[in-house]
Amino acid sequence: MPGAHASDVQLAKGISSLPKTNRAAVYTKVGEVATEVRELSVPEPGPGQVLVKITHSGVCHSDLHVMLGDWSFVRGDDGGVGGHEGVGNVIAAGAGVDPSLLGKRVGIKWLATICMSCKQCWHDRDCMCAGAKISGAGGAVGTPGTFQEYTLSDAKYVTPIPDGLDSELAAPLLCGGVTVYKALKILKLEAGSWVAIPGAGGGLGHLGIQYAKAMGYRVIAIDGGDDKKKLCESLGADVFVDFMKEGDNIVKAVRDAADGEGADAVVVVNSSARSYAQAPDFLAIGGTLVAVGIPGGSGPVTVEPAELVIRDIRIMGSAVGTRQDSVEALALAARGLVKPIVKVEDLSELTNIFKKMHKGDLVARMVVKVSQD
Repeated sequence: MPGAHASDVQLAKGISSLPKTNRAAVYTKVGEVATEVRELSVPEPGPGQVLVKITHSGVCHSDLHVMLGDWSFVRGDDGGVGGHEGVGNVIAAGAGVDPSLLGKRVGIKWLATICMSCKQCWHDRDCMCAGAKISGAGGAVGTPGTFQEYTLSDAKYVTPIPDGLDSELAAPLLCGGVTVYKALKILKLEAGSWVAIPGAGGGLGHLGIQYAKAMGYRVIAIDGGDDKKKLCESLGADVFVDFMKEGDNIVKAVRDAADGEGADAVVVVNSSARSYAQAPDFLAIGGTLVAVGIPGGSGPVTVEPAELVIRDIRIMGSAVGTRQDSVEALALAARGLVKPIVKVEDLSELTNIFKKMHKGDLVARMVVKVSQD
C-alpha cells in the first residue's frame, strides 16, 4: 500500500504517510567526477533511528576525495549517495526515539553514528570509534549520505540546529565548521596568541579565521592572490601572507608577522603537501602544529628530533569533532560571530560543483538545495 508504514514508526505532526521515493544524487563511477540524480526508495526508520527530510546539504572537499577514491581509509561506492553536511527536519522516528524530536530541525554530520560505549567514545574521541559509520561513504564503514531528500540517521547523534541560523549557513558548519573549530579549541592558547592558517582563503580557512578571532586569537592568514587577501582581511585576519609573492621568503614573512618569534600555532586546513613541509618552520618555541587537511598523496611533516626537543614543538592531528563541539560551533554562528560564505545551487548541479572544486575554481562553500522546506 503506497505510503504505508510499520505501526511502531512515529510521524511528525502534519505527516500522514511516508513517501515511497526520493530524489537523490548518486556517484556513477567512483574514481571520476560524476554524479547522477535518480529516484531511490525511501527507507523506514528502525529502532533508534529518525528519518530526516533534507533541505540543504553542504558540498565538502572530503566528498570529492571520497568520490575520487583518493583515500585508502574511506571511499564511495558506485550508486552510493554521498554528502555529510545535511540539514533538515525530522519527519518520522522509529521505536524507542523520544517523540520530542519529531518536527525538529537537525543536522547530519561526517560521523553518522558512533557506538557511544567504547574507550574512544568515553574519552570524546568520536572519530576514533571503531564502530563509527560515515555519512556518504561506501563499504562497511559507510551509510547513505545527505545528497538526497530523505535520509536515515541515529536519533542520538543528530545535531540540533539553533533557531535563527539559516539552514544554508548551518550546513557547511556540520563538517567544515566543526572541524576547524575543534582544531582551534584543542590548542588551549591564551587570548592574543598568534595562529597561522595555511589555506586561509578556502572553505575551511575562511571559517578558521572567524572561529580563531571569536576565541581571541590573532590570525596570520596564508594564501595566494589579491582576492584571497581581500577576503581574509574582511573576515578579521590581522596579517595576510601571500605565498605567491613571498616564495622562498615565506617562513621569514610568517615569523616576522608574529612578533619576529613565529606563530604559537599553525593549523593546516588545506591539503597541500608544501604547506605541511613548511609549517614546522612557522612555529615559535613551544608552538603547536595541528594537521587538519589530508593530502591526496604523500605530504609528510619532517622535523628533526633535535628540533622537537630544543624548540619544544608539538604536532597534533584533529579530525571533525564531538557532539558537543558541533553544538558549540553552531552556537557561535547563531550569535553572528561566524558566517560562512556560501553559494546555493540545486542538487542537479552537483557534478558541475565537483568539477569546479576539482579545478580549484570555487570561492565559497557550496551548498545544494535538496528539497523544499
